Amino acid sequence: MKDREPMRQVLVKRRVVVGGLLLAALGGGVATTRASPVIGKATEIRGDVRRRQAEQEDALAVGAQLFDNDHVRTQAESFATLALGADTRVLLGAETDLLIDRFIAGQGGTLELGTGRMVFDRPEGLPKVDVAVRTAFGMIGVRGTKFFCGPSKVAFAVFVEHGSVAVAAGGVTQIVAAGQGVEFKQRGDAPSAPVNWGQARIREAYASVGL
Repeated sequence: MKDREPMRQVLVKRRVVVGGLLLAALGGGVATTRASPVIGKATEIRGDVRRRQAEQEDALAVGAQLFDNDHVRTQAESFATLALGADTRVLLGAETDLLIDRFIAGQGGTLELGTGRMVFDRPEGLPKVDVAVRTAFGMIGVRGTKFFCGPSKVAFAVFVEHGSVAVAAGGVTQIVAAGQGVEFKQRGDAPSAPVNWGQARIREAYASVGL
């Protein structure tokens, strides 16, 4: 019996240690979830689309969850549709890099378009949300709308289908209304005066993001 007692104590200690590790793992998982809430998911992927989280990069698949600070990049001839919250879609064209800086469903957030082109799509009639899109050409301020931004006949352009956006760069802010677009011939330019876009240019812009 005396020989068994130390063994029993060892087993108890092992159980305590294992239990402690399990609790630590569960606690770590809960902390990670609270620190990085799910803000959306990928709803359509065509071709090779990558997602980088911190130092890790992997292929982005349909149904994959999205978090703040995710970098999403589409490769050549690849497209992605991202659902942010319940009502907002972001469509990415080929060779596009997007940082989801932060996003809160129903409130808005900040996106950063590094390269490429995108369409921000939020149906009409919904409550307004405040979204800012940073680009190398300027800042786009959004309040619930559908618009395209990216190369279109010039270095960079913004077109609004419905709603309105404020495009600010070079000390100039242009309010772009439905059916209008502004453009930049090069970085450092102020946005041009808004003009109405023709159907051919609109179709070409939307086709570049897979629409």
